[in-house]
Amino acid sequence: MASHLTSRREPLVRMVKRDSIGRGKITLVRVLAVLGALITGALLITALGFNPVAVYSDMIKGSLGGATGRIETIRLAIPLLITSLAISLAFKMRFWNIGAEGQILVGAMAASYFALFQAENLPRPALIAVMALPAVFHAKWGTNETLFTLMLNYIALRFLGYLENDPWKDPNLRGFPKIAMFSNAAKLPKVFDVHIGWIVALVLVFLVYIYLSRSKHGYEISVVGESTRTAKYAGMSVAKIIMRTMFISGAMAGLVGFIQVSGADYTLTETTAGGTGFTAITVAWLSKLNPVIMMFVSFAIAVLEKGSNKIQTTFKIPASAAEVLTGIILFFMLGCEFFINYKLIFRGRKGRVHG
Repeated sequence: MASHLTSRREPLVRMVKRDSIGRGKITLVRVLAVLGALITGALLITALGFNPVAVYSDMIKGSLGGATGRIETIRLAIPLLITSLAISLAFKMRFWNIGAEGQILVGAMAASYFALFQAENLPRPALIAVMALPAVFHAKWGTNETLFTLMLNYIALRFLGYLENDPWKDPNLRGFPKIAMFSNAAKLPKVFDVHIGWIVALVLVFLVYIYLSRSKHGYEISVVGESTRTAKYAGMSVAKIIMRTMFISGAMAGLVGFIQVSGADYTLTETTAGGTGFTAITVAWLSKLNPVIMMFVSFAIAVLEKGSNKIQTTFKIPASAAEVLTGIILFFMLGCEFFINYKLIFRGRKGRVHG
């Protein structure tokens, strides 16, 4: 009797963390996620009145089919990769820096100052070097709390709007707020028709990998991420580790701003960051904070972005629909990670658990 009084109904579905899962099952889950994304996207494309095979084919051709498309795809992948590397340092110690978007803008603004007002006073190598320095050192005075970093994104954006409309406005444009284009001296050189930011990105992949997996600092970041109490017990200065890591993270994000204005856009606008700081969170998550995997994930997302731009032109698909298509693919890829790490247990026939 007492047993029935204390009984409770088991939930219909329970979520349980997996102890382990074989590589074969992981591969199967990811393959099913890709197929699910393609099928769901195909349904959307069909609903819009287009041929899914033709649209998918055009996305691939537009991003990888020609030299121009490949160059643009690489150009899109560069800031995404470096930003992902930047936030992975903070995320590794479970410190959620959501301010990369604003840090990119601040780095871009600092670099733009020298490009706009010091281009004639410095030789090109010195000018490019000094444009990068403020992008590195601005992070020293940044706020690292999650909410504050998120809010600072909007502060940076509004300050940029002020610069566009008043002190940095191009005097040759009347009635239109726009910052002047950079001179050739302030532009990054190109290698294989792409600005040298791609070389910087590959070097940073190697350095971040070594830093996290082979250095004392990387070990300290991992310990802090696992448990701040353990880190303190081991004699580590948690505050120092957090500040040092956030300094490097913010500096790398600021470096992205410098690369964007000097290597891709040749001016500073409110779209300089372009959501890179937020998309990089997805890249870091899908890559499980592995710098090498980030290269491939960043490139894959760049392919999606470039491909979605192409189908807007070819098929006149609305920009919002193209973004939804990209979002569907990313949603399935993120969702598959859930089923890799967790499993669902459904209620049995008896449906009751006795307490």
